[in-house]
Amino acid sequence: MLLLILAAVGLAFYEQSKPKPSPIIMAVAVAIFMFGIMKFSSKLPSKHKDENDDDVSKRG
Repeated sequence: MLLLILAAVGLAFYEQSKPKPSPIIMAVAVAIFMFGIMKFSSKLPSKHKDENDDDVSKRG
């Protein structure tokens, strides 16, 4: 997944360096980057998970 994110960033920077960058290629690279970051961040645990559970029990 990390390679896909890096490839999308590389493609976007390469396309941006051209005299006439293609907006379609740029949009696809940004979409791939955002999708990759979304999948990558979903695997990371929340650092506030325990605090959120306590807050819910205190309110109700």
